Amino acid sequence: MKRLSLMLTAVLALGLLTGCKQKKQTEDIIVHKTEIPKPQAPIRMEPYNQEKDFKWLDRDYQVNISRTPDDSLRMVKDEFGQKYVDNCITLRIIRADGSIFFERTFTKATFDELLDDDYRQTGILEGVVFDRVDGYQVLFAGSVSHPQTDDEYIPFIITVDNMGEVDIRRDTDLDTSGNESEAIIQE
Repeated sequence: MKRLSLMLTAVLALGLLTGCKQKKQTEDIIVHKTEIPKPQAPIRMEPYNQEKDFKWLDRDYQVNISRTPDDSLRMVKDEFGQKYVDNCITLRIIRADGSIFFERTFTKATFDELLDDDYRQTGILEGVVFDRVDGYQVLFAGSVSHPQTDDEYIPFIITVDNMGEVDIRRDTDLDTSGNESEAIIQE
């Protein structure tokens, strides 16, 4: 009996030793290749047209803003080499009788003095929208952005006064009713 229990103990010990053996660990790290997307044909933003009626100095006006991708402008590229068509934006302020009080077409070059080198090279003119009337001025918000991003842009305040003079400022507060930086472009 002693011999049977000794053999049983030996078999159990052998089973434990082989069962507890660690698997060989490898230090290799497997990384799957990610393919960089190949550039497509130049990408364009959708054209848009905004019309809004407003009262200014006790008279009725309408603002018309239209954005159009413009092939005559220099295209920009992202880090993957994808090309994007830049935009031009035409702003019109129209009197109630249909005559045009103000009309101007903006491109990214309009804001050149207010842009850093990165946005000069890789940014596009994204948009201009009506903001509000403030006394003798009509205020618009505009932006130059990196294409296809929601949070990488430089905001501007474009002001047209009752004499048709334009003032463009970089919006440092992201709020056109807040403090504005000193005007750099006046026309």
